[in-house]
Amino acid sequence: MDLNRLRVLVTVAREGSVTAAADALHYAQPSVSHHLARLEAEAGVPLVQRVGRGIRLTEAGRMLVARAEEILGRVESARAELAAHAGLQTGRVRLAAFPSALATLVPPAAAEFARNHPQLELALTESEPPESLAALRNGDVDVALVFEHPDPDVPAASATTATVLLDEPLYIVTPAGRRWSGPSWTLATYADERWIAGCERCRAHLLRACEHSGFTPTIEFETDDYVAAQALVAAGIGVTTLPGLALLANRHPDVRIDRIPDDRRRVLALTYGKPPPPLPVQAFLDALTATVTAPAWPQ
Repeated sequence: MDLNRLRVLVTVAREGSVTAAADALHYAQPSVSHHLARLEAEAGVPLVQRVGRGIRLTEAGRMLVARAEEILGRVESARAELAAHAGLQTGRVRLAAFPSALATLVPPAAAEFARNHPQLELALTESEPPESLAALRNGDVDVALVFEHPDPDVPAASATTATVLLDEPLYIVTPAGRRWSGPSWTLATYADERWIAGCERCRAHLLRACEHSGFTPTIEFETDDYVAAQALVAAGIGVTTLPGLALLANRHPDVRIDRIPDDRRRVLALTYGKPPPPLPVQAFLDALTATVTAPAWPQ
């Protein structure tokens, strides 16, 4: 099958229509339709159905899109490997990282990488783990800096190689001037409070942790911005949980933090495929592992 046509199908699936896919690919609309028709002829089965002004994938289309994303990612990896074959003379490493890692772990690694390999370029993108994983599979980035909670039903990322960087503690964040009664505290101490939730993964873990403590939190606010979350807590709007890196990156003076016992998340650097990665990517991983040390976590 023609790789360009597979790329067109993946773009149509992502954008939801031929018109939007044409804009994203900088193609003429008839060209996108032509590529889809030729791909269907190669596949021997219908891949898309027109629904109003949009496109809906058939079952065969959904299956092929999933495989096409892997195929295109592998082709991009192969191109990067060939580009690096002659050594570390030229090249670019594309990194996607979640915000608190981008503010804490990445700058020292980027400086080390630039110092050791000034001829190589590092491109940075901020994104949460699901988007970073999708970009890694699609060949849009070379390294994805992600976190994962130890929740039993969260599947591990497939077709990737993980480098474990550190384990990050989690904290309950409450207004500094307020106290809760009782000889000791658990998450259930705050069962009657309003809660502020973060990204989709963080929210899912919060719900699971609160369920384990015997209650369902009343989530009235949601924000991915850890600075905004602390400001809301300081204003008495609610309580929240935040990871250690977020509090190292920014600590509001009017919040109290308490480390949650036995709760953590793991920070990983993911690359696509089996090791070894292309030489520029390995050079950045080396810089990352050389500069990441367990911080003095906030108290």
